[in-house]
Amino acid sequence: MPTFVVTGGRSLSGAIRPAGNKNAALPVLAATLMSAERVVVRNVPRIRDVVTLLEIMESLGASVAWTGPNTVEVDGANVAAQRPDPALAERIRASILLAGPLLARFGKVCLPPPGGDVIGRRRLDTHLLAFQALGASVDTSADLKIEAPALTGANFFLDEPSVTATENAVMAAALAEGKTTIRNAAAEPHVQDLCRLLNAMGAQISGVGSSTLVVRGASQLGAAEIEIGPDHIETGSFIGLAAVTRSLLVIQDAPVEHLDSTLLGFRRLGIECRLDGRNLVVDGRATPEIDMDVFGHVPKVDDGPWPAFPADLTSIAVVAATQAKGSVLIHEKMFESRMFFTDKLVGMGARIILCDPHRVIVIGPSPLRGSTMESPDIRAGMAMLIAALGAEGESRIRNANQIERGYERIDERLGILGAEIERID
Repeated sequence: MPTFVVTGGRSLSGAIRPAGNKNAALPVLAATLMSAERVVVRNVPRIRDVVTLLEIMESLGASVAWTGPNTVEVDGANVAAQRPDPALAERIRASILLAGPLLARFGKVCLPPPGGDVIGRRRLDTHLLAFQALGASVDTSADLKIEAPALTGANFFLDEPSVTATENAVMAAALAEGKTTIRNAAAEPHVQDLCRLLNAMGAQISGVGSSTLVVRGASQLGAAEIEIGPDHIETGSFIGLAAVTRSLLVIQDAPVEHLDSTLLGFRRLGIECRLDGRNLVVDGRATPEIDMDVFGHVPKVDDGPWPAFPADLTSIAVVAATQAKGSVLIHEKMFESRMFFTDKLVGMGARIILCDPHRVIVIGPSPLRGSTMESPDIRAGMAMLIAALGAEGESRIRNANQIERGYERIDERLGILGAEIERID
């Protein structure tokens, strides 16, 4: 596995453009299997999770080609409803996104349990309840076996606004007979990109961007082209990077329409950003000061369903808070293991109190020193990389392939800004 050797303690400068939204690329690529015609997807981040998903799709019979640096063309004419390779499926959580497309197109699907980040329990129940509402039968005695000779539109309420469950439900409903209403649906930008693709392929989905999606099923879906939007999570990561490394950075072509909660969360940490058209200017050269609540109460940065502060940015918020003056409570409500990585930051000199699996109190600013760490998941790995770049001395981040699962050529792209990152296989 690769290791990042990082020499920190230096300011960065320059401009960087966020890659395509990772969490949109995965469901969008999975949805291409719903058509027997050619589908072109542009602005696809060339990351490990995407490559693995494309390998799984090829094993199912899809013809997949990179026709440009970030453009993928998929022809699903020869796709068959066979069981994906378990060794591939266990590498990524996104393998569960094949359930909706294969069930909708072939009336059955058999999937091994999905893999992915170890950040806590990630329920599949919401996916299965949605499929059952559309008329499918589910067998979980061994693999995940779902069958439905014909899916029928229905009106149902998701028991949680799960992103992947919403995506699976809307893909299955796109080929179901009649009208489906999905209430308590997730509304993240990546869900919106998926709905845009399905509409371009011939589905009729309204309510996109809201918590209620109305889907009028089509008899079949056809060819389409789509460009994935820029990644708002990567944008937030670069905001944290600027603050921790005391840098002036310009984030080009930022997804400004999707940044309200992100900018609000970082503003509580004293990190101000300025919009310049479609660019976001982050001046982190001064020590940020945490914005206390009224009467001097300790403020809180917490995540929640869209459009609240994204769960995937709580790890970045923690490391950014270590360099801000004051105290803040960061509450990650969704995954009970995500905050355990903070012991690595404590080992670097950060003052962090782990209150429970979901909450930490960060007291800053704290000088950070280089350390040797292992990346447990994508977002914690990126937070460690940011901390290493702001720390004095050399750091080693083992298992860096976890970071590369979600951030395209991150060592090269940050190197252009002046970061010193050596990748060792």
